[in-house]
Amino acid sequence: MTAVTRDEHAVVDGARIVSAAYSSAADLTDAYRGAAGVFVHLPVTAEENRRLFVGNILTAVREARPDRVVLSTSGFPIDPAIGGAAVTLTAGLADSGVSHAVIAPELYLENLLMPYVIDSVRERGVLPYPIRADFPVSWASHLDSADTAVALFDRPDVTGEVTVGQYPAITGPDLAAAFGAHLGTTVTFGSITPEDFRTSVAPLIGEGPAADIAHAYQAMSALPDRSITPENSAQKLLGITPRTTRQWLTDMVL
Repeated sequence: MTAVTRDEHAVVDGARIVSAAYSSAADLTDAYRGAAGVFVHLPVTAEENRRLFVGNILTAVREARPDRVVLSTSGFPIDPAIGGAAVTLTAGLADSGVSHAVIAPELYLENLLMPYVIDSVRERGVLPYPIRADFPVSWASHLDSADTAVALFDRPDVTGEVTVGQYPAITGPDLAAAFGAHLGTTVTFGSITPEDFRTSVAPLIGEGPAADIAHAYQAMSALPDRSITPENSAQKLLGITPRTTRQWLTDMVL
């Protein structure tokens, strides 16, 4: 296993370390060459940077020709009608001729561990999040994406999009109830505005990415839900059932 990192002094147990950056197509090409599989995750940063990274990733894939590429959209939409870096990367992989699969989660449960959210749960018994209370979401954990990625490297016959998340989708009050049951207290759901969310996450990820995320949640408010499609889900294609919220909370030792 090779861990690709910008920090050449990083230590990852059981892995060879390669110093490389998404900003360098040459770095990525060297890292990808000879690989049996490459896992790609686009970071949360300004969309301009993400587009640059996508171009370099695709250049490296076409040059190095790894045996398999597994991409996580990290919750960003891959609808051509919407556009964006994740759409460009997905289309580019399809055109590359390299075996690939795309992990498509909706929203990550780990978002609920941000201080603004989890501190409110513990201190006020309120779970704040920028979605409507009646908005169903197929929440998933990073752990579910990891399980799916491992399986997809062993299953080259599964290609294209693989949706990851709880099904049926659950609402904000369902989330709050799971937190309450786990913590042994009463937790209610509090719908907040995307602008409030932007203000809360900006100190953690920067003003630019925070504004992009707030814009995404604002656009999401016009949708009926963020539910996975069961036909191409990890449950159906790989036999992997994502964690329930209670299971995830237990895994996180919260």
